[in-house]
Amino acid sequence: MIRRRLLPALGVLLISMVGPLSVFAADDAVETGRLLAILLDAGRGAIAANQPLINDATKGDKGFTPDVFAQQLTEKFKGRTGVDLGNLKGGNVPERAQKLLPELVAAAKQTVADNQATINKSGVGYKGFTPAHFGTQAAAGFSAKTGIYLKQTTTDGLLRNPKNKADEFEAAMMKKLSDPGHPRQGDKIMNETVGGDVRVMLPLYYGKGCMGCHGEPKGETDVSGYKKEGAKEGDLGGAVSVKLPAK
Repeated sequence: MIRRRLLPALGVLLISMVGPLSVFAADDAVETGRLLAILLDAGRGAIAANQPLINDATKGDKGFTPDVFAQQLTEKFKGRTGVDLGNLKGGNVPERAQKLLPELVAAAKQTVADNQATINKSGVGYKGFTPAHFGTQAAAGFSAKTGIYLKQTTTDGLLRNPKNKADEFEAAMMKKLSDPGHPRQGDKIMNETVGGDVRVMLPLYYGKGCMGCHGEPKGETDVSGYKKEGAKEGDLGGAVSVKLPAK
């Protein structure tokens, strides 16, 4: 009799335990995705801040080494998240993020290393190494190493690199993110659990420095050879997309 009474109670206990654990696992996946997305964008920001230096035709060696880049990346990331990349275990950072963030830093540094010849080429202005180029290459390197889906993405009207074409989920999220009512302050992500995966989207809005290539007049050829989109500051230009297992 005692055994029969205990079994149902034990079953209820197990169910109550499994539920919260699953929720916690999903929450950790969302936070890991958020941190990865911000880290990639922080790298984009470091490239953007150094764009005048990179495109300076009068200089050869720019001194913009992978280590210099990494220092700036660390500062920008900490400023946006409060997370110190040099002390991930000391902060409230999910265990999975503690493993994946250094992998993305390594991929980002490798991207800057791979482009040193381009960055340091004298006599040439526009080098073709922009935040977008960096983001595509760093994300691809990270995904190849870890198996975690990470990419810059955008929709057809704004697409320049076919590798960044939005999938069905990303296109739907981009539509929501472009709504004028969506909060545009801070790093406001959107996330959903699809099947067994958590999907995270961090919007990328055009800043002042983007207008030279993406602003007015629409249809004019920019320095990279593409047609300007006629965008305005604050318009949605794309997103960083992350997909990783919920557990």
